Amino acid sequence: MRVEPDNRELRQNVENYIGALGDRDERELLRYSRIAHRQAEKALQALGYYRGQIDSEVRGGDAPRLILHIQPGDPVRLRTVNVRVEGPAASFAGFQVPQRQLRSGDVLNHGRYEEAKQQFLNQASRYGYFDGRFTHQRLAIDPQQGHADIELVFDSGPRYRLGQVSFAGDAPFDEELLARMVPFQSGTPYDSELIAELNQALQSSGYFEGVRVDANPASAEAQSIPVAVQLTTREPRTVGIGLGFSTDVGPRVRLNWTRHWVNPQGHSYGAETELSAPRQNVGLYYDVPLDPPLTDKLRYVAGYQYEELADTDSLSRLLKLGPEWHSELPSGWQRVLSLKWQHEEYRLGDDSGLSTLLMPGVAYSYLRSDSRIDPSEGYRLQFELAAAKDGVLSDANLVHANAQLRGLTTLGKRHRFLGRVQLGGNWTDEYFGVPPSLRYFAGGDQSVRGYDYQSLSPTNSDGDRIGGRYQFAASAEYQYSIAERWRVATFVDQGNAFNSLDFPTLKSSVGVGLRWVSPVGPIRVDLAHPLDGDSGVRLHFSMGPEL
Repeated sequence: MRVEPDNRELRQNVENYIGALGDRDERELLRYSRIAHRQAEKALQALGYYRGQIDSEVRGGDAPRLILHIQPGDPVRLRTVNVRVEGPAASFAGFQVPQRQLRSGDVLNHGRYEEAKQQFLNQASRYGYFDGRFTHQRLAIDPQQGHADIELVFDSGPRYRLGQVSFAGDAPFDEELLARMVPFQSGTPYDSELIAELNQALQSSGYFEGVRVDANPASAEAQSIPVAVQLTTREPRTVGIGLGFSTDVGPRVRLNWTRHWVNPQGHSYGAETELSAPRQNVGLYYDVPLDPPLTDKLRYVAGYQYEELADTDSLSRLLKLGPEWHSELPSGWQRVLSLKWQHEEYRLGDDSGLSTLLMPGVAYSYLRSDSRIDPSEGYRLQFELAAAKDGVLSDANLVHANAQLRGLTTLGKRHRFLGRVQLGGNWTDEYFGVPPSLRYFAGGDQSVRGYDYQSLSPTNSDGDRIGGRYQFAASAEYQYSIAERWRVATFVDQGNAFNSLDFPTLKSSVGVGLRWVSPVGPIRVDLAHPLDGDSGVRLHFSMGPEL
């Protein structure tokens, strides 16, 4: 095919209209040339070229070809364009008039004209203008004069409203609980996004195996659409098991058992445990949904943890219990208010102790990410603060605070840049009253690579690592994609745990790594070399999301 002057858009449109010619011989191509000629004319006119000249020829031989010679000529341009909406939708800011693709002076494009019509209909369907119709839809073309006029007027008619929501099925829940999951009030102007939100809310509640939401305009009375929800309750109990490995803790096993609902009010409870060589723990929880039930809940927790600390002679036995109030703020931040009582028996080298603390606390977290498993852009912010008062079910004065910031950006699809900063601190008048679970140890896969897990810490007179008052760790990493699921990485880490903020000594390391994006998240293998006195290279293996 030859288009003179060359026009790629025209060429593609003609090829799409004509389609594949297959294995036709010379005689078949001659017969088909008339059809191809007509299809080429339609392709030109669809893009506004009504005065094109098309010649066709068939060349024989071992591989016969049909050749079209096309001179499109001057296009038809839009002269008068009148596109508007009338009726109640004219005063609704969300209903957009499609004027950008139809402007006076532009080349006529039938596809854009049809897109504008469809945009009216799509918006009417989304926002509930179900009686809307075109009162004028005129496209007048004068090929000889080279201009076209458009008049496209849509009368929206009244906007329908969402009526009462009714629930049916085998769901054994109070109507009041289900009603709190509905993201709109009866009488709210119709928006299909609200119907989608209701469906998503019920699906994500964890109570149901099947959800079907029906809001049929044909069932409306006085422009009020009843919303019917059909629910199928899931199995009340599930059991899960997970296996993992990292160089920090070695092989680990996670088990969980969940009772997803226990009464008509939607309460739930469960148990979870993690087993690894240095750490074993078990936790129990009981959840009470609040308002709104999908984002706010009251959780009662209890847990026990045994952990071998930085040295094999150091250990901790920790018992925790207390309530937590989980909520999602309108800004998207997750907030947890807690009141934790913890009792810890520990040994750090030759020192041993017993600590009891009642700690009210608050934690905030925020995640923005374009993917849960393998994001290319995003960041995570986490802050937490807790305190204890000597004499108020506590044997020490303590303020404990942590902050963590992670960020990720991608340039040119292949170049990924990651950053991480971790800060932590204890403020107390008697540091030896702070139990090991609240002290800081640095080093390892998630801290300063190149150093063993919890190997960076202040020591006592016997050289035992006893944890620090403060912690700082930072990392900068560059990754380059070498294949769809494979990346190479280089990084620099720095940090330490220390007891004084006056010129703390920071340990540094550099390294290289390999990333494989598995279906459950990236798996990381790193070789890191410490830069501060230590020699050799340490292998680090870990897995999980990067934010």
